[in-house]
Amino acid sequence: MRSFRKIGFAVADGPEVEDEYHCFDALNTPADHPARDTQDTFYIATNAGTTIPSPAQRSGVGEGLLLRTHTSSVQTRVMKSQPPPVRIIVPGRVYRRDNADATHNPTFQQVEGLYVDKGVTAADLKGTVEFVFRELMGPETKIRFRPHYFSYTEPSLEIDFTNSLVKKLGKDWLEIAGCGMVHPQVFKNVGYDPEVWTGWAFGFGIERIAMLRYGINDIRLFYENDVRFLKQF
Repeated sequence: MRSFRKIGFAVADGPEVEDEYHCFDALNTPADHPARDTQDTFYIATNAGTTIPSPAQRSGVGEGLLLRTHTSSVQTRVMKSQPPPVRIIVPGRVYRRDNADATHNPTFQQVEGLYVDKGVTAADLKGTVEFVFRELMGPETKIRFRPHYFSYTEPSLEIDFTNSLVKKLGKDWLEIAGCGMVHPQVFKNVGYDPEVWTGWAFGFGIERIAMLRYGINDIRLFYENDVRFLKQF
């Protein structure tokens, strides 16, 4: 968090039990998007016998409660609660229906950044990302962007990085985060005028950074509550 505070970001927080509107609809994610399927997301029944509607059955916006799949839901809550400019980071626990293995876990920690103001460009995004990852992974760290798709950003990009740690793994680059310029429809959904305001967002998993920095080879170690593991740090 210290790296973000150095460049003027505030820390925002929000609920882990979220509604579909803030987690998906406000972020331009349609009802038939794969991320909203019950095989990918933990939905919560509100009373005994409640059936979670399939995408084809959903008739409205914001139906259902779920365990948030990303902290982007907090970004929509913040934007709806205040006018621009916005400069926040959102750390927190998220949930996805992954089978637990060395690199996946049904719950993990994520941090996302959001910057909205007049005249914000992809150059601002690149400069911020380079600063943060050099603070986290060392001054020799280099990054690159690759085209990707996210429903809430346009254009959307994956971030790869390289440094001495990556070279020791026998690789040239490793994927580390996703990012992009905030989609105009997202701004419309939260009441911002996309003709006036621009912004970017990015997000990454905190455990993945720690695993690379400290040579940890299994994400499940973070969640086994083994004091011997925790005492190393």
